[in-house]
Amino acid sequence: MFHSNSATLALYLLIALVASCLFALGLLMMKSRAYKLPVAKGADTLQAIAAWIRDPVWSAGLLVQTVGYALNIVALSAAPISMVSVMMQGGIALFVLFAVMSLGERARPREWAGIAITIIAMAILGASLSAGETQAPTHNRAMVLLSIILIVVGFLPLRMKRLKDNGVGAAISSGVIFGLASLYTKAMTDDYMMRSTIELAYRIVTNPYVYGVIVANIIGMVALQNSFSSARGIIAMPLSSALSNIVPIAGGMVVFGERLPLESTAATMRVGAFILTVFGSALLGNAQEEISAEVVGRSVTS
Repeated sequence: MFHSNSATLALYLLIALVASCLFALGLLMMKSRAYKLPVAKGADTLQAIAAWIRDPVWSAGLLVQTVGYALNIVALSAAPISMVSVMMQGGIALFVLFAVMSLGERARPREWAGIAITIIAMAILGASLSAGETQAPTHNRAMVLLSIILIVVGFLPLRMKRLKDNGVGAAISSGVIFGLASLYTKAMTDDYMMRSTIELAYRIVTNPYVYGVIVANIIGMVALQNSFSSARGIIAMPLSSALSNIVPIAGGMVVFGERLPLESTAATMRVGAFILTVFGSALLGNAQEEISAEVVGRSVTS
């Protein structure tokens, strides 16, 4: 019996690993087309998105990511969220490796430190999670207030000239909005389960969080692709991924009444992961700004 359970767990962790690889590959394909595709902004946003969809490589990358997302759900159906989360964070490392090998992207020591710290923080965060953590029903008023705050926080970096010009602002925005989408996903599932006696189609159509998930994921993807146009993938991807993991866990304390783990080691790990994520993100943001300034300087003097 033990052997059977172990084999089943190993199978679903393998599925999570494949999902992680597909996430990385899909983003790499989308990043590889960033400099040949238009930036989505202002009145030209819809035209730019249409151009992305018409690009076969970009569309294929989006499809690969979708398959990875589906496999991630399959893995979560039978494996502990803590283990799956750690496996999925491997996608960040894989993306960085792929970007260096196939796109020729390079980083300075400070940037490598930021990348490493961010990946370590996400692994620690995943290890601190538990599949059995309690969750209260969604506090809808708190969700509305938190949504407003996160939208402001997410779009504020786009108003800062340096962060806007070097793509870091768009990467930060994508991570925050993706995190908000994760909160909506949890609330959507909560609402769906609470109204189990109602007809399936009606439950879906009348669930406001369904539309929140769709809109937030679209906005997050547009912001991430825009960041790829200006920032190196090894900077944009870790920033976006780290924030998309931190936001739902921190926001869950407000919206779902979640708390830090009762076990002191797990609680310490989670707080440490938050701190490391902020530190790693600061290193990545500052390093990218410095390189952008150097490029501008060289262009002026040449």
